[in-house]
Amino acid sequence: MSNDDKLEVRQTLSKKKDFKELSIIRDIIFWIDFVGEDQNENGIFARPFNDKEAFPQKLTSKKYNIKNNFHGYGGKSYKCINFKNNFYLIWIDQITNALWFQIFREVASNNITQHKYLDSVQEPRQLSKSIDGNFDSSFVISQKDFLYGICEINNRDYLFSLDLKKTKQDICRIIKFKNFAGELSSNTSASLLSWVEWDSPHMPWEKNDLCFAQIDSDGEIKTIKKFSNKLINVKKNVSFFQPFWISETLLVCSEDSSGWWNLLFLDVSEIENIFIKKRVERNLIEYGVPQWVSGIKFFSGTIKNFFCVGKKEDSLIVEQYKDLVLVKEFSTPFTAISDFNVFRNKVLLRGYGSDFLGIVFEIDFAEKVLSNFSEQIHIDHIKDCSKPETFWFKGFENQSTHSFLYKPLLENFRKPPLLVRAHSGPTSFFDGSYNSEVQYWTSKGFFVAEVNYGGSSGFGKEYRERLNYKWGIVDSYDCKALALELSKLNLVDSEKVVISGNSAGGLTALNCLLFGSIFTAAICKYPVIDLKDMYYNTHRFEKDYLNSLIGNYEKNYDDYINRSPINHINKIKKPILLFHGKKDKVISYKQTLKIQEILIQNNKYSEVIFFENEGHGFKNIETKEVVLQKSQRFLKNALNI
Repeated sequence: MSNDDKLEVRQTLSKKKDFKELSIIRDIIFWIDFVGEDQNENGIFARPFNDKEAFPQKLTSKKYNIKNNFHGYGGKSYKCINFKNNFYLIWIDQITNALWFQIFREVASNNITQHKYLDSVQEPRQLSKSIDGNFDSSFVISQKDFLYGICEINNRDYLFSLDLKKTKQDICRIIKFKNFAGELSSNTSASLLSWVEWDSPHMPWEKNDLCFAQIDSDGEIKTIKKFSNKLINVKKNVSFFQPFWISETLLVCSEDSSGWWNLLFLDVSEIENIFIKKRVERNLIEYGVPQWVSGIKFFSGTIKNFFCVGKKEDSLIVEQYKDLVLVKEFSTPFTAISDFNVFRNKVLLRGYGSDFLGIVFEIDFAEKVLSNFSEQIHIDHIKDCSKPETFWFKGFENQSTHSFLYKPLLENFRKPPLLVRAHSGPTSFFDGSYNSEVQYWTSKGFFVAEVNYGGSSGFGKEYRERLNYKWGIVDSYDCKALALELSKLNLVDSEKVVISGNSAGGLTALNCLLFGSIFTAAICKYPVIDLKDMYYNTHRFEKDYLNSLIGNYEKNYDDYINRSPINHINKIKKPILLFHGKKDKVISYKQTLKIQEILIQNNKYSEVIFFENEGHGFKNIETKEVVLQKSQRFLKNALNI
């Protein structure tokens, strides 16, 4: 690779301030960011809303590694609660493996000095003793100064409480859940709790229960009730997403009984008589996503001013409700949204687009807001990038299947080589957001296609369930079908077709090489190779995932063997480039190690590269740089470019 190419890789992957895990309370926004160069030390920062020039105030003074490892994939690692006119800040620290707590109050605007917006009312305290497990950050504080939360200990989830007046205390386990629980929230007085619960053999996006609990004046659990309604979940498997209280008695969530995650407003005035206040059924819009990580938010606000996010075709909309009535739908330029928060009329989010990176947006709806976000916000668009074009094609069993196409920026070839990308999950999806790797290849003259194969999210429940019992079949078929279609349309060089995939996408990519002659080579990062090993050794959260993807292990043992690339690796005579981190806790690098020698013996261009300090998902910019460099060199040889 030339020095110019190396410079281009470095610029493509350049690191900005992260602004992770944004939230807003009153006129202050909070976020997580790294402290110095140490990737294991971070802090919580704050600054005034809509004042991007304000110097950030670091709120956590000691050395912490603030991170959530709940259920293996984690989520938001802190919560700031507006309580007794103060800011109650609670965070999860991985150095002590405990919960920490601090109280702040807002500094009067005329007293702000030296970039200080919050004063400490109480110094940081270690609330809990260290636990051999993981905390979630969906905390609730009761009027009696008790903190409620959910933790994971010895492969079981618990509802627990802690006394905010005490230090380094044992957690008080209140409820031992049958298996998994998450998304704890409460009404405004914290007299009612809600959460979702799920158990084997289902994943939370396949079937879960929406549960409620009443708390008495002493902080004790009085009544527990599972929501059940003949219109929703009595006779079918239903997934509830993000139960969120908008008043003392009203809760909103989304549920997929209609085939799409649609809005549901529940009246919980009486826990023994929960009834539907309003139900919104809209096909082709998804108000939810699979809950791989905790703390994903599509809803925020109150009954007087409630906002929600919905996926509509290939973009996102924001809706505003007042007293449960839809008053406005806003189109947006966003392909993805994270950190969606509302406080009164203030909306905070991080938006992503096809030609711009994640940008923090702060919008005050007290002022006049037009129906189009694009007219309200300034975006620095990235020049010279290839924008995605939606392309539907006939996939498995002739079903209409979605993809994004990126045309090459440079005409380096008579007909461009094709790089097909298979996403991970496999219940994830490509949303068309700007991706530096995609842009790198289009700048080299490649045609790139991202396949939302059957099983992908965002296109309704039926689309998501296409992959049930057919993982390794439907996904690979759809990738091959798209490659064939693009070749037939004479858009790409049919002799130079490559597939790439990470994690679950790696299994898809390798099976594409095994069964068919369309693809010339494959590039995989930390791929799923052995389904039998995954069944026995994957972490707790994914233990039951294979039940729906492949089937019951005992009854479908042959499918576990036949769809595992490791059992057919001798048949692959085409070049493969594999990358794997030795700290991967989801898929052991030893699986890739098992096939390394066979691959290299079978094809002189195959290569296997391990990274000592990477896990499941590469984090270091140096690693990403090496991956692109090695990949380009590999394809020059494999495709004879």
